[in-house]
Amino acid sequence: MLRIVLAVLHLLALGIGLGAIYSRARALQRVGASADALQRAFAADSWWGAAAVLWLTTGLWRAIAGTEKAPSYYMGNHIFRAKMGLLVLVLLLEIWPMVTLIRWRIAAGRRTLPEGMVLASTGRRLARVSDVQTLLVVAMVVAAALMARGYCTAG
Repeated sequence: MLRIVLAVLHLLALGIGLGAIYSRARALQRVGASADALQRAFAADSWWGAAAVLWLTTGLWRAIAGTEKAPSYYMGNHIFRAKMGLLVLVLLLEIWPMVTLIRWRIAAGRRTLPEGMVLASTGRRLARVSDVQTLLVVAMVVAAALMARGYCTAG
């Protein structure tokens, strides 16, 4: 039963995260042009963060505890390693948006946000990063589908 619960939570986190990162990109693209875009970006970013925690927790639990397959299956699977490489890229790309959005949240709370043009310009660049992350998450889904069907396992 635990393996089913973990698998369901892992897949739900994927759906939530994919929707959140896509929504964050769309909201960030509109920062400066729409009055509520920044609040929508903050909301989507919160969902992205919650999904990431759930996704990482359930993924690690499934891989290390061997609830689905033995840990050696994952470590010896080339597709799994590629999927983890994509995850590392997503996490590295997240550093700048995370730091920026935390600063913006603090500034918004203090009512000291930068000028609209600065926000708009940075928002567009952050949206591009989020778009790349969206594509990387989709690539991770492809890798997961390949793994589930037994493709490209070592040995």
